[in-house]
This record gives sequence, C-alpha cells and structure tokens, in this order.
Amino acid sequence: MSAGSDIELTLLLKAWSAGDQKALEELVPHIQRELHRLASRYMAGERANHPLQTTALMNEAYIRLIEWRNVQWQNRAHFFAVAAQMMRRILVDAARAREGSKRSGGTVETALNEQSLASPERSPDLVALDAALTQLAELDARKSKIVELRFFGGLSLQETAAALQISDRTVLREWNLAKAWLYRELKRERL
Repeated sequence: MSAGSDIELTLLLKAWSAGDQKALEELVPHIQRELHRLASRYMAGERANHPLQTTALMNEAYIRLIEWRNVQWQNRAHFFAVAAQMMRRILVDAARAREGSKRSGGTVETALNEQSLASPERSPDLVALDAALTQLAELDARKSKIVELRFFGGLSLQETAAALQISDRTVLREWNLAKAWLYRELKRERL
C-alpha cells in the first residue's frame, strides 16, 4: 500500500471512529481487501481440510471489527494489528474446539514457514504457539506484540515499527530474538 493510500485510510479510520458512517462505506473495500490478504496468509499455513475457509475467517474478523464501538483508530497499522489479533483468536478458538472434539486423536497442526519461526522441519500446533506467545508476552510484551504483528498480521518491518512507534532496527532485532525464543519453547514442548 502506498504512503498516500495509507494516509487516506488513516483519515477514513479516524473519521469512522468519530462516528462518520460515510467514512465506513468508503473504508469497506479497503478493509475487505486487506482482511482477505491477512486471512489468506493465515489459511495458507493451515491444513487443506481446515473447517474454516479464508472467506469465513475474513468475514468473522470483519464482523467483529465493524461491531466494535468507541474505538479510536490511530492509523492503518493499528487497525490491522487489531484485525490480526482477532484472526489469531478466531483460529486458536477453532483449534481448541477441534482439539476438544479429538481428545483421542493426534494434534492439529498449522504450518509455520522457516521465515516465521526459523524452523524448516516441523510446524507447531497453533494452540502451542498461542500458549508460547502468551508466555512470551508475560516476559516481554513488546516482543510478543512484534510476533503478533509480523506473523499473524503480516505487517512489514516498517509497518510494525510504525504501529509500535519504534525503529525498524529495533523491530528486526526483537523479531529475531522472539523467533529464536519461540522456536526453543516449541521444540522443548514437543520433547
């Protein structure tokens, strides 16, 4: 997305926050396009017969975001960071529901690529990843937020830096440390 459209989206989000329903009408195509991109990214890592489809994940997140009241959106990155968090919750809830219904079966896995957690061999269970990420948040909330924005939100280094109001270098350094920590925790859990 270009800087101009970022600014336009931010202005529309702020207008919508102030109660302008016309701004919401203008936002809808932008929101749906970006949510579909996020949902596609999430679902690309899920197994082929996952009960949620990309469009269902996108629609569920969209409905939850649109129904939120009294939110003061700061900018595009803030909005999509919240969207990423919602999608994470939706997928983790679905994984927990499947896990509960398959107590006697194996674990449900989601594919994380090498770039996301530096592990080309196996893909950790989404519930285990969520638990590890929650544990990381207790130790270092900013690193946890960086993982959430980068992995779950698909935000770039620059977008993540803008959302957290830190430098690109800090994001990169903490992203690498967080990936290493998560990889170690997920590997330990599998032993």
